[in-house]
Amino acid sequence: MQHCEAAKRRVHLVNLDPAAERFEYPPSVDIRDLITLEDVMEELGYGPNGGLIYCFEFLMENLDWLEEQLGDYEDDYLILDCPGQIELYTHIPIMRQMTQLLQRWNFQVVGVYCLESQFIEDTSKYFAGVMSATSAMSMLEIPHIN
Repeated sequence: MQHCEAAKRRVHLVNLDPAAERFEYPPSVDIRDLITLEDVMEELGYGPNGGLIYCFEFLMENLDWLEEQLGDYEDDYLILDCPGQIELYTHIPIMRQMTQLLQRWNFQVVGVYCLESQFIEDTSKYFAGVMSATSAMSMLEIPHIN
């Protein structure tokens, strides 16, 4: 965000993590205005992973809300902050559907896969991280920065 702001680019944070609690920058669009993981877990009795999947399925059923929220920023840079649970990117097609939807709405989409620094210092952790990144990259089918 700082880099974009310093370069005089209009940039907005889009929070797609229904469990997020703290932000360095306030989100311009926040999925928690539509649904929260806490509510899903409390009302439906789901655990965190099942609740996240439910939240994304709910979002996909309410695309008019997302399209309306993003419509104001069609000429700006958007940083979509997504949940960190790897299952959303490697085991089920929900995030691929999301990226395809954004592309249909004429957004240029690129994935950024961040690996924790502790994975760099241990060879087996590093290769596990590389394999996870590769799995997410092949599932999402979008340009990727790892």
